Amino acid sequence: MIVYLLMLIIILGSIITLFQRNLLKAAIISGIPGAALALLYQYLLAPDVALTQAIIGTAILPVFLALTVYKTVRMEA
Repeated sequence: MIVYLLMLIIILGSIITLFQRNLLKAAIISGIPGAALALLYQYLLAPDVALTQAIIGTAILPVFLALTVYKTVRMEA
């Protein structure tokens, strides 16, 4: 049952991230599916993959995306 809940969180978190108008908010929210995926890997008894996913998908990737969005210049059309 928890596997299905985690998969639902991963899918919904990804969809919510796609529909964000604010790119900085989308970069921050992109860590939610990464954290759920890390928990799913841990539940499926793959602790090495879970640790890697927790570090990369939950911490590093959203920070790099947020820095990239922060450093870009916004142009009004």
